[in-house]
Amino acid sequence: MIFTIIDVETSGSGNKITEISIFKYDGTQVVDEFTSLVNPQALIPDYITALTGIDNLMVANAPTFEEVAQDILKITENTVFVAHNVNFDYNVIRNEFKTLDLDFNRKKLCTVRLSRKLIPGHPSYSLGKLCKTLDINISARHRARGDAEATVILFEMLLESENAPQVFAEFLNKSSRESTLPSHLPTAVFNNIPNAAGIYYFKDKLGKIIYVGKAIDLKKRVLSHFYSKAQKSLDMCRETRDIDFELSGSELIALLMEDIAIKNHYPKFNQQAKRKPKSFGVFSYQDRSGIMHLAYNPIKSSPNPIIIFHSIQECRSFLEQLCMKYTLCPKYCHLQEGVSQCSHYNIKTCKGICINEEAVSDYNARVLLAIKEITTNQESKVISKKGRTQDEDGFVLIKEGKYAGYGFIQHEEQVNSIDELDNFLIPQEDNIDIQKILRLHT
Repeated sequence: MIFTIIDVETSGSGNKITEISIFKYDGTQVVDEFTSLVNPQALIPDYITALTGIDNLMVANAPTFEEVAQDILKITENTVFVAHNVNFDYNVIRNEFKTLDLDFNRKKLCTVRLSRKLIPGHPSYSLGKLCKTLDINISARHRARGDAEATVILFEMLLESENAPQVFAEFLNKSSRESTLPSHLPTAVFNNIPNAAGIYYFKDKLGKIIYVGKAIDLKKRVLSHFYSKAQKSLDMCRETRDIDFELSGSELIALLMEDIAIKNHYPKFNQQAKRKPKSFGVFSYQDRSGIMHLAYNPIKSSPNPIIIFHSIQECRSFLEQLCMKYTLCPKYCHLQEGVSQCSHYNIKTCKGICINEEAVSDYNARVLLAIKEITTNQESKVISKKGRTQDEDGFVLIKEGKYAGYGFIQHEEQVNSIDELDNFLIPQEDNIDIQKILRLHT
């Protein structure tokens, strides 16, 4: 079996190659080498120059990737692509080939994952720290040839390790999870994830949550991220160092858990971090003339709201429907502000309260009927769901039309009323996203 041990340096943003080094290795010695600066045809930022020493002047007269593409294809043909954190180098090169409408497909081996398996117990598996621990000299750190040459020495050590043939065969098996997991994610972390419903958290090296997802089958869903070739998934997996999870028992509760987790943590890889939307309350009051008004305001400024919505548009739409159904006046429902007479009087859907042609008592009676309808429809109910184990049930609690939260109850517990569910409730805030979830799944 022939290996090509590869390292690339890039421009950072856009990941255009600025330098590439490839050592062809036959299992005992290096038999060929290709190393070249590459003109990325893009500016190299100062922070990349500070890291690699490669600046715009150095690559100005270097060949473009198109000019070295055939050399790369030739030296890597019928070889196994090897790199430290292989998915990064492999995908950078493959994406460069895509811009030329060329396919690049090679078997892969990752020296980070191989090292974790064959020489466990090291505090860090970054190339620099691992080489320092193993006394491997890197002649030029963060330059393609220096890093690739050090990776060759590391790779030789791995080939000579105990159980190397078995481990290499396992990693080269396309169906093996070892070939798909992110290089910095310990296999034990993935193996701990169950085939059950819940939410999962991808975390970076600092333990910060960078992505939240939900699934009916957590392990299957998490694994799908590692198979994905989308750039977002590749970037996310490269930063992932740990995965945590919470069981939900059902898809509905998983969706509710996911929503609040995204709003609490604002993970960078959730495309639309679901920020907490404002809530608005519809309320009533009586003016100096004794006329009852229906109005709406942000919930903080709404005294004793009759009903809560999560956008001004929802409030207005709801009040418009009440106006039509109960022939209420848009002026006194605050749908037409700053007018002496509403526009509905002329089309006979307002009976004239705004121009003193209807008795206040008659108008107020219809307002009270509208309020009664609202409050009657705000029922409390319990949505029963599967629990996280066979010994419990899950539930979602709606109190007076408002989402109160979810919870879990052991089968041995006796619950005789909705109020007693408060003892098992995990309270949550209601919002527009929650309402959409509940409408779709109840």
